[in-house]
Amino acid sequence: MKSTRLKTMYNETFSGLKLFYRDTNLSENLISNYRIGQIIQEKGFTDMTSIGGGLSGNLRYLIASAHAKDLSKFNPDSGKIGHFLLDSIAYFKVLDIQRIGDKTQVFLLNIPDISISLFKNSTSNLEEEIIEKAQKRFREKIDTPLIPELQTENWKERTKLPLGMDENGILFFDDSKIKTETTKRIDVDVTKKVIAINKKPWWKFW
Repeated sequence: MKSTRLKTMYNETFSGLKLFYRDTNLSENLISNYRIGQIIQEKGFTDMTSIGGGLSGNLRYLIASAHAKDLSKFNPDSGKIGHFLLDSIAYFKVLDIQRIGDKTQVFLLNIPDISISLFKNSTSNLEEEIIEKAQKRFREKIDTPLIPELQTENWKERTKLPLGMDENGILFFDDSKIKTETTKRIDVDVTKKVIAINKKPWWKFW
């Protein structure tokens, strides 16, 4: 892959990256469908919040995305719950799965649809860095108080379904059909450009 195209894909994925939360309760049969390195597709809109508190279910999706829409711009009430939305037909790479006791965190990176093969067949130092941040955030958040505004029936209804599969565990996207190559390690020069995570500089990139 040409260097310019690679930079474009990584810039589209990581520039302006923010972290979002989506808690729910899922059976172990559904949770076990996720595996590190997997590419999943969510058919519906993805509701999530920018407000991180304690886990309100047995599963937390921690979602890293640079393309979420801030719904508070259209509805002031959405600002109270930090409501963000991803469009339908969104793709994610499962970067990490962490368990502490009966709680599980699945860390998802929102990726452009044109970069599925790249992220399926490669890993990078950028992914490793955000995985470390995600693991730390899970340890920090797991015992913190719940956010009352996120305990409403309306919010729980919006976030109750699993991502990337139906309620019976049937995946919407079969990543085994992606052309498999030897997994490549990509080291990105992180000395030239600052990327912000939730409006705070996180690391340098290009």
